Amino acid sequence: MTNWVRACATDAIDAEDLIMWEHDGRSFAIYNTDQGFFATDGLCTHQHYPLEDGIVIGTVIECPLHGGRFEVTTGEALSAPVCEDLKTYPVKIEGGSVYLAID
Repeated sequence: MTNWVRACATDAIDAEDLIMWEHDGRSFAIYNTDQGFFATDGLCTHQHYPLEDGIVIGTVIECPLHGGRFEVTTGEALSAPVCEDLKTYPVKIEGGSVYLAID
């Protein structure tokens, strides 16, 4: 059974931006892109640095520490120094809220 958890209001995230969300001791990044809302782990896989101050360009997040990039729709690592993908989470929008499926 999928555990959907309300993370935030849709209007809490500016277009082409992200917010960090903490739940049950874990950090998540929630993105508002031109293709919709997406969610990944909130820490870069390179040195576990928070993605919070990273730059969102389309559906790509650039880590603020060393500039590694990830595709937020799939979590795929796109450029050095990152080589490990980010974990992604299903997202649904209901009643103006963003929900994440957390296992």
